Amino acid sequence: MARERVGDAEGRATRGHRLTIHPLTREFWPSLMDLFGKPGASNGCWCMYWRVGGAYRDHGNERNRQDFAAVVRRGPPPGLLAFAGDQAVGWCQVTPRVSLPHLDGLKAFGVGERERIWSVSCFFIRREHRRRGVGQALLAAAIRFARDGGATVLEAYPVEVLSPGTRRDWYTGYVSMFSRAGFRKVGSRRPDQLVMQRKLRTARSSSA
Repeated sequence: MARERVGDAEGRATRGHRLTIHPLTREFWPSLMDLFGKPGASNGCWCMYWRVGGAYRDHGNERNRQDFAAVVRRGPPPGLLAFAGDQAVGWCQVTPRVSLPHLDGLKAFGVGERERIWSVSCFFIRREHRRRGVGQALLAAAIRFARDGGATVLEAYPVEVLSPGTRRDWYTGYVSMFSRAGFRKVGSRRPDQLVMQRKLRTARSSSA
């Protein structure tokens, strides 16, 4: 299978390696498994939370791994992998919001032209590469990926780290990162978790 590449992360580098970013196809599944490790990223979730909600805890690590592997095999790619050399160092889930049934069904997140709204809903960065711009590079690539996929709006659910009582579920990213990328608040799920959107132009228009 051809190694389709989203980009070179605008020249960013981490620990001496230039970042490259690829859609997660079945070819790259072993790289994702290496990145997530035995814990399955966050508490054995394997990026199934936004699909099945709290049931992922009952399903357990192995079933979640198998279920997400099936998502990858079916396609289209459910997100992006960032590589430093040959090692996957970061993951970003970016999909049409309707592909995430639990997320799409939460009224607190609002409604709209659902089929044209994409969600960037999860990040996971290898520990030794955190705070090195990997998340920001993935977000920039996610914007292009969603636009090229036909999205007119890209939605995110980041946390505000300075908000009193902020929980430690920071896998959705930080408000500051999304603000820098042109996202604007359109609502909130909790006082410390916002709903932010960026409007996109189609790939046939000039760059979003």
